[in-house]
Amino acid sequence: MKLVIVSGLSGAGKTIALHSLEDMGAYCVDNLPVGLLPAFAKQTYNLDGHCPDCIAVGVDARTITDHDMPTLLQTLSGGSSLPIQVLFLEADDTVLIKRFSETRRKHPLTKRDVPLAEAIKRERLLLEPLARRADIRINTSLTHVHQLRDLIRLRVGLSPSSGLSLLFQSFGFKYGIPFDADFVFDVRCLPNPHWKTELRNLTGRDEAVKNFLQREPQVQQMREQLITFLETWIPQFVAENRSYLTIAIGCTGGQHRSVFFAEQLGQHFSQQNNGILVRHRELSVLSEQLSPKTE
Repeated sequence: MKLVIVSGLSGAGKTIALHSLEDMGAYCVDNLPVGLLPAFAKQTYNLDGHCPDCIAVGVDARTITDHDMPTLLQTLSGGSSLPIQVLFLEADDTVLIKRFSETRRKHPLTKRDVPLAEAIKRERLLLEPLARRADIRINTSLTHVHQLRDLIRLRVGLSPSSGLSLLFQSFGFKYGIPFDADFVFDVRCLPNPHWKTELRNLTGRDEAVKNFLQREPQVQQMREQLITFLETWIPQFVAENRSYLTIAIGCTGGQHRSVFFAEQLGQHFSQQNNGILVRHRELSVLSEQLSPKTE
């Protein structure tokens, strides 16, 4: 286990850094008063395995003005036996001014008599002792969000705590497309079990419906092509540090074809990945409608 102190100039990406570390499994605390760091580190180290591998604490200029940071860090290192890493983020003044202008957020050190440029200069001076002590120093002037996340992952040495959570959801087009879907696939062009009287009241989970659809060459062709498409592009979403991806498959009523495909795709990808979920929107609604009501 280690403690990562995340600091830097306002607007340089400290919040993004903390969110990235949290996505990698770190326990993150933002703007903890610096004077509490030694007690916090000692208590964390004595949790006997009940805490994550990494604790990240955000520190900014407002919390260190009354402390000698190099001395405090030295005390911290010697008092807890906890490995400490300092991550410092910075950017050029012109870039910081542009970012604050675009977001219209207030710099934490600005006042009525302190303009933005002066506040940035003052903050840089306040944080300089911590910047000199930094183990990792990243200038984000030419770095976008995804690049910064990749840099932090590589430099801090953490991996995402879990892979991509992939949801396959069936639905009926006549009830509307799921609003949270990342991909929507339409299988209404395939043979419809609804027109077989003996299959009408069944679902895509039932063996009779599955056998009916598996005999159709078009169904097999679409299944293989969807698998090829998703196997090609899902890794690109993983590389962009996406946590969730929803694949929606729709047919007319959300009972037969879409259910069959959601089950088939979920089964295929569960052999390769953890975090595979399968949900059937219209079957859930139907189940609720058929369940007995209690007073």
